[in-house]
Amino acid sequence: MTTPIGPVILFDDDYYMYVLKDRASAEAWWEMPDEYACGFDALARPLRMTGEPHRVTLELSGEEPAEADLRRLVADHCRRFLRGRRPPGGSALSEFIAGLPVEDA
Repeated sequence: MTTPIGPVILFDDDYYMYVLKDRASAEAWWEMPDEYACGFDALARPLRMTGEPHRVTLELSGEEPAEADLRRLVADHCRRFLRGRRPPGGSALSEFIAGLPVEDA
């Protein structure tokens, strides 16, 4: 399998969204693998997290993009946590991803 392409979009067990510039940043930043719910790379391919606390690894769990799932989770995040803020526009996936707020990691 190939390496995830950044940015990576991760959701914790409350489905709060975190956008990190690349795989290495995400692996260094994320602490507890049991708090991870799901994630995607910049091509909307699903990610899996393995490892132990403070030593996590992200890898692709499939090559098939899951763009509809990613867009739905981002919209849910905006509705639940960012009241009044709309998800990024853009019909192209690259435009949508570019509109996501990247964490300062």
